[in-house]
Amino acid sequence: MRADQKHDIPDGLNEEYYQVSEDILGSFNKYRPPLNIFTFKEDVARVVPYYKVGGRLSNDQVEELAGLTNEGLVFVSREDHPVYVKHISYQLDLVLVDGNLKEKEIADIFTQALTRRLAEFFEQPVKAVFDKLWVDLMVLSEYLYADIRRARALVRRLHREHTLENHSMNTGFLGLALWGKIKEKGFAEGVKRANFDRVLAGLFLHDLGMAKVPVFIRTKDKPLTGDERGKVNAHTKVGFEMLGKLGLRYAEMDQCVTEHHERMNGSGYPLKSVKQEFPGRLTAVADSFCAMITKRPYAEPMGPVQAANALAQDPRYDPEITKALQMLLLIDLKMK
Repeated sequence: MRADQKHDIPDGLNEEYYQVSEDILGSFNKYRPPLNIFTFKEDVARVVPYYKVGGRLSNDQVEELAGLTNEGLVFVSREDHPVYVKHISYQLDLVLVDGNLKEKEIADIFTQALTRRLAEFFEQPVKAVFDKLWVDLMVLSEYLYADIRRARALVRRLHREHTLENHSMNTGFLGLALWGKIKEKGFAEGVKRANFDRVLAGLFLHDLGMAKVPVFIRTKDKPLTGDERGKVNAHTKVGFEMLGKLGLRYAEMDQCVTEHHERMNGSGYPLKSVKQEFPGRLTAVADSFCAMITKRPYAEPMGPVQAANALAQDPRYDPEITKALQMLLLIDLKMK
């Protein structure tokens, strides 16, 4: 039993049920909650059904349910996890107030929420749509800045099918986990929050210029023509311009967007520069790895460890970051 628990509720109950907080209850439809609700009966020491989806709560039940929730006696089944995840993914800040969610469940919520937000933004890359994405990115920032090790659970949720939104989310999750691995000790003390916010956003937006590349080019399963290749290669410049139109003129974000295809030996593009700032080098590794492990129209996916080893042997990438990638996968996530 928790120290602040008002009733004698068995510790193991949270393995089967989510305890509903007042914030979560308040996010539900008042009369027609989106999932089955249970209450804990102390006299029989078990949960019993209170509301079934499809029904309607009366005014008296609404009032009673609020009181029971305040007492810590309201639960929903973890079997309804997909419904619960979908619900919270539309009100992402709830993950910051629901202390009953497990880390892997929060990872599911962020994955669903951010993939959807990114898809909406790439479909309509204007400020009104971006502002909604930014709000959700800042929820992720607050969650991870408190403990950057939480990003490791997000890496377990990487998409394996390549779309622009899937790839952008993958790169964001992995880049943050790598940054946390590199600065494993004293992350919050060594990284300022404003810097963290901007690099985080830059990782997720590194390919925003690809939103201006026609879908038929992005999904083509044959070699690109010279003109098509030119449109693809221009996405870093286009992305830089889009950041300006969105009012996002921050060095860290610029570096993620413009430098992720540069390489340390000068073989990249668009500038063929041999010098990239840390956000650019970080994004380069995350971007390449995430492309390598996903199924694309023109290439089959590599295994994660195989891809990490290939990058570690490639002198075009920052060895500190590729080493961190290997350690993250092999030691922390125990991938084979």
